[in-house]
Amino acid sequence: MGAVVRKVSGPELLSRAEAVRCVYTDAFGSGNRSQDRDAAVRYLGRLASDAVRPGFVGALADDGGRIVGFATGWTTPAVLPPDRCYPQVAAGLGTERTRAWLSGGREVDELAVAGAVRGQGVGAALLGAVTADAAEDRCWLITSIRAREALAFYRHLGWVQATHPAPEGDGYAALLGPRHPARTAVPLPL
Repeated sequence: MGAVVRKVSGPELLSRAEAVRCVYTDAFGSGNRSQDRDAAVRYLGRLASDAVRPGFVGALADDGGRIVGFATGWTTPAVLPPDRCYPQVAAGLGTERTRAWLSGGREVDELAVAGAVRGQGVGAALLGAVTADAAEDRCWLITSIRAREALAFYRHLGWVQATHPAPEGDGYAALLGPRHPARTAVPLPL
């Protein structure tokens, strides 16, 4: 039996916090159990705040009663927040493109799939669930340029990299979804 993906509300996603923590640890774990547990607990704290954002959307992948993946997203505010890696993305795009391409669109914040089901379409289904109803198909996300597997996954699905930090750095890249109206206007890296 394959995983079944469905959209969920913030409260429903939070009600499955232990399953989300387990998938998060499996997907992003470093092998250091203490650090992994702490990172997952921090994520759950952030998720509690994120789940009440305007336009929040979540999705869960259930494989025979076991949660094997999740995704979250929300409507991007008119002005990007001053925390996390948003300033780097805004600087890379410039004020006008940030406003036109990202503001009001659907930001995919998290996508996590358990290792046991990777390569089975679960990630693509989760991504589709949280982006399918994005206003004017304006969906986007941020990922580390060091996350080569993630970048390859998104590119395979038609996402295009809109910002190009130094490849040897610790930077983050913004990617536009496969039907984003600005995807053909993305500048190529130097």
